Amino acid sequence: MADEIIKTDLLIVGAGPAGAALACFLSSYGRKGIIISAASGTAHTPRAHITNMAALECLRDIGLDRQCIDVGAAGNHMVHTRWCHSMAGDEYARLYSWGNDPKRKGDYDAASPCDHVDLPQTELEPILTRRAIHTGWTLRFDTSFVSFTRPEPDVIISEVKDNLSGKTYKIQSRFLFGCDGARSQVIRELKIPLIKKPGQGLALNVLLKADLSHLVKNRTGNLHWVFQPEKEHPAWGWACIVRMVRPWDEWMFIFLPSPGADVKGDDMIASNEEYIARVKQFIGDESVDVEIKDVSKWMINETVAEYYSDGNIFCLGDAVHRHPPFNGLGSNTCIQDAFNLAWKLDYVMSRRAGPSLLDTYSTERQPVGVDIITRANQGLRDHALWMKSIGMLEPDLEKRKAILAEFEDKGEVGRKRRQEFQAGIENTGTEFHGLGIEMNQQYRSNAVYHGDEPEAPALPEDAVRERLISSYPGMRLPHAWLNTRKPGQQFSTIDLAGHGRFCLLTGPGGHKWKEAAVNAAKAVGVDIVSYSIGWKEDYEDVYFDWAKRREVEEDGCVLVRPDRFVAWRSKSMISNPQEKLEKVLRKVLCL
Repeated sequence: MADEIIKTDLLIVGAGPAGAALACFLSSYGRKGIIISAASGTAHTPRAHITNMAALECLRDIGLDRQCIDVGAAGNHMVHTRWCHSMAGDEYARLYSWGNDPKRKGDYDAASPCDHVDLPQTELEPILTRRAIHTGWTLRFDTSFVSFTRPEPDVIISEVKDNLSGKTYKIQSRFLFGCDGARSQVIRELKIPLIKKPGQGLALNVLLKADLSHLVKNRTGNLHWVFQPEKEHPAWGWACIVRMVRPWDEWMFIFLPSPGADVKGDDMIASNEEYIARVKQFIGDESVDVEIKDVSKWMINETVAEYYSDGNIFCLGDAVHRHPPFNGLGSNTCIQDAFNLAWKLDYVMSRRAGPSLLDTYSTERQPVGVDIITRANQGLRDHALWMKSIGMLEPDLEKRKAILAEFEDKGEVGRKRRQEFQAGIENTGTEFHGLGIEMNQQYRSNAVYHGDEPEAPALPEDAVRERLISSYPGMRLPHAWLNTRKPGQQFSTIDLAGHGRFCLLTGPGGHKWKEAAVNAAKAVGVDIVSYSIGWKEDYEDVYFDWAKRREVEEDGCVLVRPDRFVAWRSKSMISNPQEKLEKVLRKVLCL
């Protein structure tokens, strides 16, 4: 028994958003395997919480979006990010957040059929792991990955440890997936180099129960910056981001230490009584009962792996990109990593694609990782302007008091202070309305056919806030609401694509594309669904949004990959549609 090896095609290390999502997406193709996790269960603290449009579109593909929406806090709980002296006290500023700005609503409606939802990781992980288990995956908690060997090209022998018994055993797999978080043992074993920039210090999470419903009734928001520059503060509790976990009685108080504080010093240690005292100062209402549920610390990193895969071993999620939660990009990027990889893996395993298709996972997703770790850290740095304007960065208490007093001045001194503070607050809008950083991915790899295209369209000047809607190959399929001519349910172009298949969209005069798709699918050995959108076609473009966003003529076509990214397009009908379509498919599938 000691030498017995458990065999499986697929071994996932880590059951967080990346690993559990990967299992869910693979199970939609009928793929099963083993997930191991060193943790004793799913997340016991909320950690990630903002679930954005891009991630929900992935979950929508396998029918899990509805569960996430039902369990999470709806967008109307996320209307504002606030700046205040205490939750019960003076309020300094608000910004509309996460698509709730009336001036930005149209941008968000045009971007996706999905809306943001506040879904704590404590709720997301059970949804994902439950689906994985119910579709045939085996999940083993309290099981650590130790090391691996590769005796043959398609054979990986992983040594794992049962943390309860202390015994080790081996699992043989064809593929191994490192989804084991920021301390990834898989990354260490592979010796993948990490691109690291200096971190921005420490943060302290205090998860607690406290009914603050009476304080947020007219101050609705899921993020609240609380700071008191005119008072002395403990080194560990200089300022605080109060984050809603569950409306309105569960909260995460994220304490930020004083700038320049020794994060390893003794003054970073506090008792529960000291935490409660500081929490109550920031609540500003002594009558509120506070119950601490958990305390944890984490480092603010800016780290990304140089590459995400090595042979048949793939790493995703926090294992390859580590950053603070600003812009809410963490678990969303984990889910999208998994969605990108799952279809490619299934196509290679079923021999519908060449093995080199798997190389495009790192080629496509690593630049995304660079972008998101940069943006998340810049999101933190963006707060420095308002902090400076109100004196938060001044170490001397008397100077902080003097700066704060200047806000009361009715003349030029006060006017300048107030204007600087306003500009600083508005500068943080890239964090709370980062539609572009969420949705503007442009893939350039062998899994995209660019041979018929000019240069890629330029991203908007403010590519963090603004979404570029384009059918250019390598970009996500534009969303447009469609209807049937007779009364029926409205749905999105997004819903026509995905579901493990290629999708071809055309319009009036494009019937030859649909015929070509049937024949090309048979020739190449893949599934292609094709639809015509337009006047008296398969689906009606009643708002004319698809006509405005498709960027091809009515008799042109847009070919979409199973992950709903555009593989190729033809601006109009051509003389040899089947021949061209076959050529494109073989290129995209690396055949």
